[in-house]
Amino acid sequence: MKIKVFSGSHKGREGNTLILVEEFLKGAEEAGAETENIILIEKNIGYCRGKFECWLKTPGMCTIRDDMDDLLPKFMASDIVVFACPVYFDNVPAIMKNFIDRLAPLLLPHFEEDENGEYRHAKRYEKFPKIVVMSNAGLPGQTNFEVESLFFRRLARTFHTELIAEIYRGEGEIFRGKSNLMLKLLLGKYKKMLRCAGKEIVENQKLSEKTITELEKPIVPASLYIKFGNEEWDRLCEENKVD
Repeated sequence: MKIKVFSGSHKGREGNTLILVEEFLKGAEEAGAETENIILIEKNIGYCRGKFECWLKTPGMCTIRDDMDDLLPKFMASDIVVFACPVYFDNVPAIMKNFIDRLAPLLLPHFEEDENGEYRHAKRYEKFPKIVVMSNAGLPGQTNFEVESLFFRRLARTFHTELIAEIYRGEGEIFRGKSNLMLKLLLGKYKKMLRCAGKEIVENQKLSEKTITELEKPIVPASLYIKFGNEEWDRLCEENKVD
């Protein structure tokens, strides 16, 4: 099984979402998957021009020559693709949305009605990779991911495939608190569950209810996270104060 992660954080390898991805992939690799994590900020990906040239002039191929020439085949050669990104103002970051816009050549321009009576573009290929979503938010709580969840569910429908797992983690900044022994123990337990999730996706193409429940539990109480988070922001504001 081939799993490709497309990591869409503007922080690149310094983002908190990458910590989730690395643990998930460890579990997937232990279960025998061939994996690759592609950091989108490190790639040259231009903006879609919206001229439909990938449907009319060069069917199935974008006329913009950049790293999407390599990424589109990687996407389609995958059994599972993981969209991994933080939440920026209740939705995916610009770099992730830009990458998704550039997937347009994988579809046909023609319209069709789906099994629910809605409309979408027809598929260019017989089979598309299944989708997993991993996302991190600085704020606590699962409600931060409501827009992203709907977006990726709709995206799976658009690309004639299944969204087989969603892993959402609030309280993102606790991943930076490695010096605290108790926090380190709590994070260790959560990372173990991420590795279990990676294995389950390879072995079962889905997550068990037990794993989902464990992954969605708060790592620390929201009130405590907010308290220490605001204290840290006060410290940073004071530290960066301009005279």
